[in-house]
Amino acid sequence: MRWKPSPFITLSCTAHAAALAGVCAMPQHWPWMAGAVAANQLLLTGAGLWPRSDWLGANLTRLPAAAAARGEVALTFDDGPDPEVTPEVLDQLAAQGATASFFCVGQRVREQAPLARRIAAAGHTLENHTQTHPNHFAALGPSGMRAQIRDAQASIAATVGRAPRFFRAVAGLRNPMLDPVLQTEGLLLAHWTRRGFDTRDADAERVLTRLTRGLAAGDVLLLHDGHARRDAQGRPVVLTLLPRLLARLREAGLKAVALDQAVPLGHGPNPARPAATLQDAPRRP
Repeated sequence: MRWKPSPFITLSCTAHAAALAGVCAMPQHWPWMAGAVAANQLLLTGAGLWPRSDWLGANLTRLPAAAAARGEVALTFDDGPDPEVTPEVLDQLAAQGATASFFCVGQRVREQAPLARRIAAAGHTLENHTQTHPNHFAALGPSGMRAQIRDAQASIAATVGRAPRFFRAVAGLRNPMLDPVLQTEGLLLAHWTRRGFDTRDADAERVLTRLTRGLAAGDVLLLHDGHARRDAQGRPVVLTLLPRLLARLREAGLKAVALDQAVPLGHGPNPARPAATLQDAPRRP
């Protein structure tokens, strides 16, 4: 697939070219030109540090309008599979008839192949979260990003028989070179509408509040089955809050789904936000 840059990237390239031309035509004004380029670089950096931004390219942070109209909410889990946490997550989802998308680390899929196949067999999807989860992913160049993404695609496809459609960057951080890599690999960047910070906060109630405050049909929720924070009793916070989150969704008439169920092939990112929230969503009788 040929890369089509975002309007912001196009504008940035134009600004850099104009500054270079300006220096050549009016070298005495080079400090102004350099300042303009530096300001643009700061904006590019800021966009890469903002996980929900679509300035650097397509970024799915909400489900399509049709999925929102059906009362669907996407549950996503990052950093697994984890043999100590993921099995109970699967049990809890099965008990509530919920499906989810697991953004998996390719290396862990290889290491935990039976567990990865259990995720797929339960009707959930495994998506791409890099091969080794490098913390410096946002600092990689195109070749480094492509290697991480392709290796994870191969690991997941070889293990469960299905290649991912969606990619999520490590910590949601990226640089302008990620979008052309994803477009050429045929993947859609998928971040989130809201997150609970369940890798940092040991208080399940606070995490649940972050996930449900103003929650609306069409939201994409981020949780973690890998790198899960544990409470004072040593229990992963995600396992304490997930049944309560699923109950809240059920009471509000919202349905937890995997991204693949809600996002048709070829759908563009970031549809308009619906008005319905957790508080005013229709309740099932």
